[in-house]
Amino acid sequence: MIGLAITMVSMFFFTKQRTLQEINQNQFESMIIQKEVEGVAIVNDRLVEVSLKSSYVSKYFKDSPQGMISVKKGPHFEFPIISKEGFEQFLEDRQKDFPRNERIFATPETRTGPLDWLGTWGFFILMGLSFYFLFFRMGGSGGAGGQIFNIGRSRATLIEGEAKVKITFNDVAGLDEAKEEIQEIVEFLKFPKKFTDLGGKIPKGALLVGPPGTGKTLLAKAVAGEAGVPFFSLSGSDFVEMFVGVGAARVRDLFKQAKEKAPCIIFIDEIDAVGRSRGRGQMPGSNDERENTLNSLLVEMDGFATDSGIIILAATNRPDVLDPALLRPGRFDRTISIDKPDIIGREAIFKVHLKPVKLAPGVDPKELSAQTPGFAGAEIANVCNEAALIAARRNKTAVDMDDFQEAMDRVIGGLEKKNKLISPLEKKIVAYHEAGHAIAGWFLEHANPLVKVSIVPRGVAALGYAQYLPKEQFLYRTEQLMDEMCVTLGGRAAEEIIFGKISTGAQNDLERITKLAYSMVTVYGMNDKLG
Repeated sequence: MIGLAITMVSMFFFTKQRTLQEINQNQFESMIIQKEVEGVAIVNDRLVEVSLKSSYVSKYFKDSPQGMISVKKGPHFEFPIISKEGFEQFLEDRQKDFPRNERIFATPETRTGPLDWLGTWGFFILMGLSFYFLFFRMGGSGGAGGQIFNIGRSRATLIEGEAKVKITFNDVAGLDEAKEEIQEIVEFLKFPKKFTDLGGKIPKGALLVGPPGTGKTLLAKAVAGEAGVPFFSLSGSDFVEMFVGVGAARVRDLFKQAKEKAPCIIFIDEIDAVGRSRGRGQMPGSNDERENTLNSLLVEMDGFATDSGIIILAATNRPDVLDPALLRPGRFDRTISIDKPDIIGREAIFKVHLKPVKLAPGVDPKELSAQTPGFAGAEIANVCNEAALIAARRNKTAVDMDDFQEAMDRVIGGLEKKNKLISPLEKKIVAYHEAGHAIAGWFLEHANPLVKVSIVPRGVAALGYAQYLPKEQFLYRTEQLMDEMCVTLGGRAAEEIIFGKISTGAQNDLERITKLAYSMVTVYGMNDKLG
């Protein structure tokens, strides 16, 4: 490419160019009539070059004595023409009275200058430059040949040696059952002979299933940290590519690297991106690159022996869409369920995330866990971080309970909208609406206890919200669901009692009640008439 650029520059700047004096067709006609012209050339059908007889050169260039040498040989003049045929006819008409041996005939010439050459080869040059940047420049640190040649390489991040995973089971709280179930994998990686001597076979893989933010990825890293083995980490989407065959090639390359680093752990996060059931939503006969990738993954998981030292961990929050062949024994032998923590688990998680936080006296992890029902581990970590940021914003020396309360409000309802303009009447309606929820919850026996009521406008809760403390239970009776419906409708009832009218403030309440009532009849069978 550098040589090509030098050649082009040389052609432009070092090609000898003669600058001819431009005349018009009338001047040329006069020269023809006076028989001063030696020869005429038609260049590329659009330009005429005129060469004078040597005896007439000085007539036109007498003011340039030094230029006499350079212009002694023609051509000397030029002028444009519209068409070659028209000019030839013009030349013939002007010389019709001349003897034939004295007539001047135009000689056609085709010349290729730098611009003409560039126009002819410009497309190929452009294509060459495009391939150059695609193959070499865009490759970055991908080595010789660039990224295009490494497209079939696995995108897994390898963590080993001094950069090995520092996370251990001590950093994982609230997942005691899951840790116990996965402990055998760590034991096998540390002491494989303990199992093989007894004829036991370690599971080839374990699938971590649970809602987002419950600690699936953290648990997988803790396994690698405890075992002290190389850790390959990647996402299911890293296999997916627009080019056919790339996903399967990346799967093969991943397992090839893993065999070289064995014993090791392969962790595939969000495996549902590549492990969805085959044939779902596909047209008959269509070629699905994702299916080819999944087939390659299934073959590779069958291909290595149980004593190879390669453990596959995968995480997903959509186990219902995974292909059954992926879940059968011999591939993912175990499915470990990781649910949102209960109050005891949340307390343990708070203790872990509060360690680096400078706390004021009176901050109780148990109280914080009671006020965060339904929170996952990631949300608890976010609350602790938000509380520290709020305290720093207020120039405090320690984080107190007020900071945690505001942090929880921010996580639940969103950012406070201080510049939102609300009329006094709207504030009054919101206040009575939220008070209606609180009063109904206070008097109903089976309603969840009310924690707080807020009429501060926030991102998710438009004008206000009521926070309850749901009981840690799995089964709900009819009277509990009925009381929950009454509490939810308490805000709308309060508006009607106080103002005699209703507003759109109960929109979300009505949506929740409709969904709950529909489920009670069609799902739970809690209707006496329908059963």
